[in-house]
Amino acid sequence: MKPEDFELFSTLVKQRSGLVLTAEKSYLLESRLFPVARKHNMKSLEDMAQALRAKREEALMFDITEAMTTNESFFFRDQKPFTLFQKTLLPHLLTARAGKKQIRIWSAAASSGQEAYSLAMICVEEAAKLQGWKVEIIGTDLSREMVARAKGGIYSQFEVQRGLPVAHLVKYFQQIAGDKWQIKDNIRQMVQFREGNLLTDFGVVGPFDVVFCRNVLIYFDLPTKTRVLATISGMMPTDGFLILGGAETVLGVSDKFKVVPGEHGLYMGASCDVSLISGARG
Repeated sequence: MKPEDFELFSTLVKQRSGLVLTAEKSYLLESRLFPVARKHNMKSLEDMAQALRAKREEALMFDITEAMTTNESFFFRDQKPFTLFQKTLLPHLLTARAGKKQIRIWSAAASSGQEAYSLAMICVEEAAKLQGWKVEIIGTDLSREMVARAKGGIYSQFEVQRGLPVAHLVKYFQQIAGDKWQIKDNIRQMVQFREGNLLTDFGVVGPFDVVFCRNVLIYFDLPTKTRVLATISGMMPTDGFLILGGAETVLGVSDKFKVVPGEHGLYMGASCDVSLISGARG
């Protein structure tokens, strides 16, 4: 691929998704964009670059961005954040939100929905404590294809074997054609999935008591990370919780959050007293 064509495609992807593609990732760009070129009846990536320079057709730009978006997810990924949600955050929120009996949760960059559905399953497991409460779980993703997949709630045998306890598979899924499993209606109805771009239109309206934004910021440059975190902060109450991925941090990136001591990846508003949740651990 010509350097100027790589620059054209990588700049477009960064502008529309925040994803930063460095030169050593040119092989990834080539492998993912060849199918897009074929879809638009073009013989090569060079032809596609020329077409893009001649006319920035929205359908073509959308397909290029969609192809480059990383969509890796599985149920109860890394486990600890979900244990933290169930054992620490929910007990705290049951006290802190007792007046309105409502909890709102946002799964940002939800991919094919496993994270949001994992949270829904936890809420069902804690149904006795949440009786009389309204729990809203909203998942957003840039990819139209992923949002459609998440709404359908259909996963392969391989996907349900990644992180999902066998007891949960039996309890919350039904086997359909072949090796496919579909999450049951009661769980699907607990989650709303929408298209949303973390750089422009989030696709949701706050406030959210808990925001999962995991393994997303690692693909952004520093200014983009700072901007996204500032916008997320504006959609949370001061005592809301932000959960990032294991390789992500707000330190040196944003002054809108502070670290919760002893809880890697967990953050609260910068003006919040993080000791508020100390009594909920256990």
